[in-house]
Amino acid sequence: MSQPVVCFVCWGNICRSPMAKVIADARAEYDELHGVQFTSAGVSEEEQGHPMDSRAVAVLRDNGYVPGPHTAHKITADEIRGASMLIGMEPLHLARIKQIVPDAENLYLMTDFDPSAEPGSGIDDPWYGDDSDFQTALDQIKAAMPEVIRRARELVG
Repeated sequence: MSQPVVCFVCWGNICRSPMAKVIADARAEYDELHGVQFTSAGVSEEEQGHPMDSRAVAVLRDNGYVPGPHTAHKITADEIRGASMLIGMEPLHLARIKQIVPDAENLYLMTDFDPSAEPGSGIDDPWYGDDSDFQTALDQIKAAMPEVIRRARELVG
């Protein structure tokens, strides 16, 4: 049996989804969760091939994370079909996934895992804002991560 994959999805794969992957990897290591692969992708090609946004890298580092190399890419039908969980940052991302693979399952919003978040809400795109917007996105992702990790642990039994 192949390793379960949890894929975080945002628009261009340069801010929120790679931030979520870095945070998930760190949290999984801290919680000694093994056997789950965390990935990220976008639903748009416009940032294809670009690195993570420098502001996302900076806020991760400022909060004690160590982001590794990253190259943005658009999610593929194979990635969608192969993922155990697809976690979008906004409802639009889940709708785009369904356009690519209409029968896609295991779709969630990042905020579905945060008990203090409003149901159906999402993580706002910090790209249009300033450094404080990146910190807000990071805080929202961190708030959801304990439950993401708990659910990921269920995937490996």
